[in-house]
Amino acid sequence: MKPELLRLFPTLAGLPVALREELERHARDLRAPARTVLFDAGAACQALPLLLEGHVKVSKRAENGREIRLYSVRPGELCIVTVSCLLGGEPYPATGIAENEVTAVALPRALILRLVAEHPPFRDMAFHLFAERLAGLMQLVEEVAFRKLDRRLAAWLLARAPHIAVSHQAIADELGSVREIVSRLLRQFEEQDWVRLGRERIEVRSPADLRCLADGN
Repeated sequence: MKPELLRLFPTLAGLPVALREELERHARDLRAPARTVLFDAGAACQALPLLLEGHVKVSKRAENGREIRLYSVRPGELCIVTVSCLLGGEPYPATGIAENEVTAVALPRALILRLVAEHPPFRDMAFHLFAERLAGLMQLVEEVAFRKLDRRLAAWLLARAPHIAVSHQAIADELGSVREIVSRLLRQFEEQDWVRLGRERIEVRSPADLRCLADGN
């Protein structure tokens, strides 16, 4: 078993001999360049990638083309959408895209079912991540449903200030909006000298004003 896999997923270090041997037989190395679609909504779910390098964006796209980022998967984390689909035997409800070059070890569904059933440390890790992600998704639903976009945009900028390298489309995807609306709000912020805009660059110039807006003052 790869040392990097054990370092990032320490719950695998204490596997019973039979499970460890099965993992070593059936695990498959996975490499994908940036922007690779790793899974898509409606597709069958057959394996769980244990991420060693890179980030994966998990998002949901509506029929009108609008997209919202649900969460990101980083090395040492499990994708709860994939885990839930494997456990329930359901197709993917969302899309996962490599944000940069990704390296992972893919475990087939049968092995994941055994790990959850027979290895409590792995099961506990999975359920802990479920709880964390669910809390984050509940907060996301609350923000999208009840918080005005200008306030959410101000908070988003503050969390990444002062210098942000990002496209307006990427911001729109994260906030569940469309590029045109985000661009219009950013131009309004620039007119008030709260930010300075460049080509895929944003400089926060007045964090105090953005904080007042984000807080609803």
